Amino acid sequence: MRQVTVVPYDPQWPSDFNRAAREVEAALGKNLLALHHIGSTSIPGIHAKPIIDMLAVASDLSRIDGRADRMRLIGYEAMGEFGIEGRRYFRRDNAAGVRTEHLHTFAVGSPDVRRHLAFRDFLRTRPDLAQAYALLKQRLAAAHPLDINAYMDGKDEFIRQTQAKALEWWSGRDER
Repeated sequence: MRQVTVVPYDPQWPSDFNRAAREVEAALGKNLLALHHIGSTSIPGIHAKPIIDMLAVASDLSRIDGRADRMRLIGYEAMGEFGIEGRRYFRRDNAAGVRTEHLHTFAVGSPDVRRHLAFRDFLRTRPDLAQAYALLKQRLAAAHPLDINAYMDGKDEFIRQTQAKALEWWSGRDER
C-alpha cells in the first residue's frame, strides 16, 4: 500500500523531468516523436504528488512494446495499456521503493495526447484554477492518505470539467 502524499511545488521538478527524459529518449529511440512533462509537477506553483509524469508521443506503439526491455534496463516496469486503450504505461520507483516517474505513451494523433496537453497548458494559463486543483488534491490526500483510489475518484469531476474547457480552449493546436 502506497501513501498518498501531496507536497508543495518543487522547483527541481523540471530538472527531474529533463534527467528522466534523456534516459527515456535513449531507451525508446527514433520511434519517439516527442516527450512532454505533464501532470501537476509540470504546473509551476501547485501542490502535487512528487511523481514526474511524462507523455511520450510515438510513431508506432508496437515498436514501443519492442523496446520494453530497454525501459526495464533503466528501471521502468512495463504495464501495457493499464486500463487505457491505446496507451503503453511505464512506471519507475527509486532504490527505496518510492515511485518517481510515470510514462504514458500514445501513438501520434491519439486524442489522449491532446487531452493531457490541453489540461496542462490550460492550468498553466489559469493560476486560479490551478490553485483550486492544488487545494482539492491537498484535501483529498488528507482525507484518504492510504487510499489512492478514493484520492483519484475525488479528483475525477474537477478533471472532467476542466478537460472539457481545456479542449475547447486548445482546439486547433498541434499536440506534437
